[in-house]
Amino acid sequence: MGRHSLPDPDRADGSDPRPRARRRKVALATVLVLTVAGGTAVAVRSGLLSFGSSCRKDAVRLKLAASPDMAPALRAAAGQARDENITSDGQCLNISVTAEESYKVADTLKSGKHPDVQVWVPDSELWVNQVTSAADAEATEVTPAGNVAATPVGVAMVPAAAKSLGWPKKTYTWLDLAGATLQDDSLRLGAADPARSATGLLALTQLSTAAAKVKGGDTQAAAMMKTLSQRISDTDSQVLDTLPRDSSGTEQGNPKRNQALVLSEQSAFAYNASADGGSLDLFYPKDGSPRLDYPYNLVDRERLTTDESRAAIRFMTYLSKPAQQKLMVKYGFRTDDEAAPKAVVAKAGGSSPQPYAVAPAEPASDAALQEALGTWTITVQSARITTVVDASSSMSESVPGTGQSRMDVTKASLLQALATFTPEDEIGLWEFSTKLDGDKDYRVLVPTERLGDRVGSGTQRDSLSAAFGSLKPVPNGATGLYDTTLAAYRAAMSSYADGKFNALVILTDGVNQDPGSISRTTLLKQLRQLASPERPVPLIMIAVGPEADKEEARQIAEATGGSGHEVSNPAQIQSVILQAIVAAGAAGASANAG
Repeated sequence: MGRHSLPDPDRADGSDPRPRARRRKVALATVLVLTVAGGTAVAVRSGLLSFGSSCRKDAVRLKLAASPDMAPALRAAAGQARDENITSDGQCLNISVTAEESYKVADTLKSGKHPDVQVWVPDSELWVNQVTSAADAEATEVTPAGNVAATPVGVAMVPAAAKSLGWPKKTYTWLDLAGATLQDDSLRLGAADPARSATGLLALTQLSTAAAKVKGGDTQAAAMMKTLSQRISDTDSQVLDTLPRDSSGTEQGNPKRNQALVLSEQSAFAYNASADGGSLDLFYPKDGSPRLDYPYNLVDRERLTTDESRAAIRFMTYLSKPAQQKLMVKYGFRTDDEAAPKAVVAKAGGSSPQPYAVAPAEPASDAALQEALGTWTITVQSARITTVVDASSSMSESVPGTGQSRMDVTKASLLQALATFTPEDEIGLWEFSTKLDGDKDYRVLVPTERLGDRVGSGTQRDSLSAAFGSLKPVPNGATGLYDTTLAAYRAAMSSYADGKFNALVILTDGVNQDPGSISRTTLLKQLRQLASPERPVPLIMIAVGPEADKEEARQIAEATGGSGHEVSNPAQIQSVILQAIVAAGAAGASANAG
């Protein structure tokens, strides 16, 4: 569904100096409206477009579900329609508006259930696309009929935080803003869950798209997602509750409070306009603000009576009139892509030279949205990862230009990676060489458990940090790669945790050197037999240094649906692990889309 332009509320005389292409889009939207109603001639003859001053029959009752931010404006418009005796086929309109989270209505429609409404106005077209592209053929039909308003998405901050970043004179990209807030412990960034919030998902997709254009940006984005995930609220209204309640030091320093939020302009407007809301300043990223576009949809049109269908379209036509467009602006929405109402911007916390008047960012494709959501899901969900580190004697070799051994640099990189995981993640550590434990080439140093669990006088994280720090090459130890890989993968599969991102990470700087081990062919065969699409445990194999076999690492990893990587410097290990997680997220998104 394309974005349908709406009339400029300030042009009550009907003149329209906008380009011809935009006028054509308006005309197309009008044609769609009349087509849904049953044709232009029928619409005119039936009085669909009339503004009767009295009702000849009983009122047509419609139930309309709208996103919580839009519901008050539509409720006010419905009240005005009743007061003005607006009619459809001579019948007055009696429209009740309920506030419903868009994701909940979308879930209901996708399941084939009926939400007991005739009209649905979510905050974004992305919810409509989810319903219309649902794999379940039983999904309830929705029929688009235009858009009622729009609002851009940016990053709102309490004044002290905004001032620290140079607001309003200094402008930022999405990556710059996210990076600035996540690097400063006193500047905490919150957002609504991208799985439940169009605001969160559109911003996340914008961030991911921007990161893809920067060298190493995907890793940076994954790290940001991991940090941001710890400050997520379920919905857009709940994320506002995480702001400091006042300017006191206690509230400002409360670790549960956020100083910055991913927020729509309208939400910032409403917050600042409330009696006890305080104030927010709004950054508009200079690489483009995605927009919520509030599509108006008929629900299960075949089930609607003729009166209901025409009344629903009549209300949409009413909403496009200049007076109702001004009502939308009064509630903090925009009604024209080419105009930014200065009063709305000012009340929302925007100020020049923040680029609040630039054209909206190009709408993200369905594929980009799905990939961002898949990456988010994999990156931020709790993980269960066992790390298996090569402890053969070759790990004592020095890394050129560092003055450190491969093992020393590997340990430092693993400690960096450990810092990105939350207390809910389950992480364990094995080491391997040859005959470390009797005839076994491997040894379990720390069982894979939840990082926040108590272990002795400390936590699992403390135990891992100590174990990473104590890793050392085994004198004269060779590389028992094949037996170790199979044993570790069997253990990972047998301890699979539902609802978590399960993975096995193996780091090696050489090829298999155990003459008594299984062959590579046997290893690959058994890994393929163990791997299960229903219980995915991708193997992330990282070949470290010049003696490692990158091609072998790729073959072994891909037998499980995982990925093989090569690093010349062990310091790159942390980045590679994050990249592999991003790749797993994209792969999962593609599989779900298929």
